[in-house]
Amino acid sequence: MHILIVDDEKTLVKGLKRSLETEGYQVSVAFEGEEALKFINHHTYDLIILDLMLPKIDGISLCRMIRQKQDTPIIMLTARDGDIDKILGLEMGADDYMTKPFNTRELIARVRAILRRVENQSEITEKDQVYYSKDIELDTKFRTIKKAGTEIELTQKEFDILSLLIRNKGRVFPREEIFQLIWEEPCYDTRTIDVHIKNIREKLKDHDETKQIIQTKWGVGYFFRRD
Repeated sequence: MHILIVDDEKTLVKGLKRSLETEGYQVSVAFEGEEALKFINHHTYDLIILDLMLPKIDGISLCRMIRQKQDTPIIMLTARDGDIDKILGLEMGADDYMTKPFNTRELIARVRAILRRVENQSEITEKDQVYYSKDIELDTKFRTIKKAGTEIELTQKEFDILSLLIRNKGRVFPREEIFQLIWEEPCYDTRTIDVHIKNIREKLKDHDETKQIIQTKWGVGYFFRRD
């Protein structure tokens, strides 16, 4: 597995690179946004660890550029504990975030969890199916989602959440349960789910509250409507 670290704190990068290499990962590093963009355009990575505050091209802008071309998992790092930074990162397509200073072992655990999910998703199983709901078509084998015949680009987490809901139409999933099923770890912040649901609705143009395919059960969570 090849990981790209994008951060201008060279001491932090040096230590994190060493720790990840000890775990058996191949690690490349970039210290500013433009350099990272060149790497991403010419190489394939299994996961990107991306700092929010970067020279030349900031982390949010770089995340948006990456998402326009690929769905490589992204863990966003932020030195600030502000909700707006986390929300912006998730809205731009980040799969997870950590606030500096962070525990390196926890970051590695999250890296492992994300890469394990990616590896599992690449395996073709007998459970792979196509699910339909009105003009929505979701294919779990090829991980594609279409609306009225037009393919919609979702991040890995967005696809997994939509797949979970459409496969269990009518069942209400609490935010905490969605987080635990998709991230495979204890729920740290339920607002992460709210942001991902918002993104899915935006991409599917699922705006009309009276007809939304993803319904909100106030105070509980979300469900995919049956009809």
